[in-house]
Amino acid sequence: MYKSLIRPLLFKFDPEEVHHFTFSALKNFGFLAKLFLPKPIVDKRLEREVFGLKFKNPVGLAAGFDKDAKLFDELSDLGFGFIEIGTLTPKAQAGNDKKRLFRLKEDSAIINRMGFNNGGVDEAIERLKKNKNVLIGGNIGKNKVTPNEEAVNDYKICFEKLFPYVDYFVVNVSSPNTPNLRELQDKKPLTELLSTLQNLNLEKPKQKPILLKIAPDLTDEQLLDIIDIIKETQIAGVIATNTTLSRENLISENKSETGGLSGKPLTKRSTEVIRFLSEKSGKSFPIIGVGGIHTAQDAIEKLDAGASLVQLYTGFIYEGPELINEINREILKQL
Repeated sequence: MYKSLIRPLLFKFDPEEVHHFTFSALKNFGFLAKLFLPKPIVDKRLEREVFGLKFKNPVGLAAGFDKDAKLFDELSDLGFGFIEIGTLTPKAQAGNDKKRLFRLKEDSAIINRMGFNNGGVDEAIERLKKNKNVLIGGNIGKNKVTPNEEAVNDYKICFEKLFPYVDYFVVNVSSPNTPNLRELQDKKPLTELLSTLQNLNLEKPKQKPILLKIAPDLTDEQLLDIIDIIKETQIAGVIATNTTLSRENLISENKSETGGLSGKPLTKRSTEVIRFLSEKSGKSFPIIGVGGIHTAQDAIEKLDAGASLVQLYTGFIYEGPELINEINREILKQL
């Protein structure tokens, strides 16, 4: 129903406007989704315990979709095992100028240059206070106006404020849409940032997992540095991967737009990164696999490559909520 009726209608309109419309519809008429959409699969065999947390199933929603924690209940009702909000910054910011979100239909992809548009961490917290049982990841970043040499403070602010309200943290230094942000992936600044947050974490009566979200454009040498940094800082794991700057083999007319590319063109590369990290680290830390998951088989390949959990974003937009069930059904079949 989604791909044959709903998606063709939604894809006639501007993608950012459709995003806001969809949020409003799910918020106000989410009960109708339960009537028309397949019932989520619930099965004890799908449960996973990863970095000390219990996930009802291994299929989560990636950051960027519910930036401001407005829809985590409704999205969880669609069958996601966990919801990652953000990227959140200390202060609200509008993000980059519009138009900043582009469909590449022929490539089953999206290019975005949103620029961490969000209402700020305090606004999100007011909504998270109402959360009862949805497992939430908090993806955190720095404000655009904050220079890199002061970036640690922005991450510290978000970490401290969000700590009581999320189950795990994701440090985002890999978005291509905030100027110079990816420079924080270099070994020295990244080690400093993660060590600072981990030290804050260790001061808490009960620690929470800290994950690092990395770009798919890192070289093998840089990925080896990531493994070293994780061992040194003792953070919980990695999310692989964020969007790519590559435009290889694209055919859509929007392929030259500036921003991060997500969707099917990223499928192979993100799986390669997962496998590299898993093998070279001796499976010493958990990996959440994300990037180009449009079929159940895409998800299985990431799990087989070494991912403990997977996340959807662009595949969710192109394939619809049924993709969640398809993946979980295939996992059960493999069992």
